[in-house]
Amino acid sequence: MTAAQADPAGPRTEFLEMPEGLKLDTPRVDDGAAIWRIARDSQVLDLNSSYSYLLWCRDFAATSVVARGAEGEPVGFVTGYLRPEAPDTLVVWQVAVDASQRGRGLAGALLDGLTERVAREKGIRRMETTITPDNAASNRLFTSFAERHGADVRREVLFDAGLFPEEGHLPEVLYRIGPLPWTAPPR
Repeated sequence: MTAAQADPAGPRTEFLEMPEGLKLDTPRVDDGAAIWRIARDSQVLDLNSSYSYLLWCRDFAATSVVARGAEGEPVGFVTGYLRPEAPDTLVVWQVAVDASQRGRGLAGALLDGLTERVAREKGIRRMETTITPDNAASNRLFTSFAERHGADVRREVLFDAGLFPEEGHLPEVLYRIGPLPWTAPPR
């Protein structure tokens, strides 16, 4: 399901609706442990230390989002930050959805909600993320996000496999998405 928003000065933008019973919210420090568990249980994300998720919820809450279930517990998240050298660019660090919520369009709804909010509040015009070549789900998520919002996608290798200290790490491909159609100046 999508909710259409028409802008007479620009392209039509589609936003995915939140699955029933869930709501978007800004992460709080006490969400850090649940976010860490969701990342761990995904079995595909690079798992950072639990401490880093607590810091993320404190220092980057304005550029991150959680989906809350009926009891207020996090069931999905997107972590992001504004790129210091390009403050009009939101870098998406991780996206994860609890196994109980997968297949409901939650990842796309989280990405739409976060990006629209950060565009409105911070004036971003672009999004970046990195994806390994074998991550088909993330490739689909970000490609469909760009298509839904009429934004271009440029891809280039950001970090070659040889830069990583462990063997077998695939290259990280940078996805540059933009310009975003609904950007507004910061308040």
